Amino acid sequence: MNKQLHKLAKLRGHVLNELNCLSTAQLNVTPKGFNNNIIWNLGHLVAASQLIFYKRAALLLTIDEQYIVPFLPGTKPNRLAEPGEIKIIKELAVKTLADMQTDYETKTFTNYTKSENIERVYGIEVLTIEDAIHFLL
Repeated sequence: MNKQLHKLAKLRGHVLNELNCLSTAQLNVTPKGFNNNIIWNLGHLVAASQLIFYKRAALLLTIDEQYIVPFLPGTKPNRLAEPGEIKIIKELAVKTLADMQTDYETKTFTNYTKSENIERVYGIEVLTIEDAIHFLL
């Protein structure tokens, strides 16, 4: 499973490398026909991974709610993200994956609960922490 977490980190690193060439204004643009901008999508990756990895396992989230709630499914940006916020979201994209890997190796994920929403929306059954890691990929 560490290999899967490593792949997830590599993918997220690739996304971050692509975003590094974009300005604050570009990260805040919501393309026509879409509800969310690029920085919201990165925040969503961070928030969703927290919920899928920790909340479903009845464990405490590792980041503050202010970086979860605005990025939940069904939400959209209600203002432009400032450079400081963007920096924090990018840092969390890296740090949360490192934390997940450590926690996977050291914590017990025996209380993992099925996500009805993931199954309904994506048709994928997520019953274990290993299923969650595969889903995140």
